[in-house]
Amino acid sequence: MPTRLQHLVIDTHDLPALARFWAEALGWKITFDEPDEMVVEPPDGVPGLPLVFVPVPEPKTVKNRIHLDLASASLEEQPAIVERLIRLGARPVDIGQVDVHWVVLADPEGNEFCVLEPREQYGDTGALAAVVVDAADPLGIAPFWATATGWTIVERGDDFVSLRSPSRAGPWLEFLRAAEPKTVKDRLHLDVAPFPDDDHAAEVAALMKLGATPANVGQGEVRWVVLADPEGGEFCVLTPR
Repeated sequence: MPTRLQHLVIDTHDLPALARFWAEALGWKITFDEPDEMVVEPPDGVPGLPLVFVPVPEPKTVKNRIHLDLASASLEEQPAIVERLIRLGARPVDIGQVDVHWVVLADPEGNEFCVLEPREQYGDTGALAAVVVDAADPLGIAPFWATATGWTIVERGDDFVSLRSPSRAGPWLEFLRAAEPKTVKDRLHLDVAPFPDDDHAAEVAALMKLGATPANVGQGEVRWVVLADPEGGEFCVLTPR
């Protein structure tokens, strides 16, 4: 069987502070708390994608290639969400957006994210509307990620492709055309994993046959395998689970 999406990993300098920010920002809870990893997940029965925070020494130097979009339920709720997030430590940022309906913020470590105006397609996602990935060729990269995640392509256009989980619950995974080239290791990345009885090495080989390549991000001796997708975006293939 193929791999499927497990979680989104976020690099951080201040592990507990950033994990707490995102738990409060989304109304989720911290479910795992160790010195080298913290996990933030939605409460039982609430859709979402787990966020895993890991400490790294490297500072953030460029705009992230992956960012989160947060949902709002009304035009009145959107500015209220923005105000609450700023009180938590977020700040407005300019990434070149002009006359848009969403609000661009950065979390306390500078990771960009958006608070969207109400949109019908995000009505069942929960607080996290989408994980958005910059791509040189969204139409070209999306089939790879559909296989890697086990998600389905549900919408596409000249400059975007959107995927959803088989359950049609939780956030969308969206690929948007971006002109900026990838220059540094991504500070946010996706983790995929085989099912419990599947062969880890075989699933890694299958992804490499689709265009993934081995990647070295300083991981050393680990049980998971670090690959790069066909556009160079790093991701991990975890052990079967």
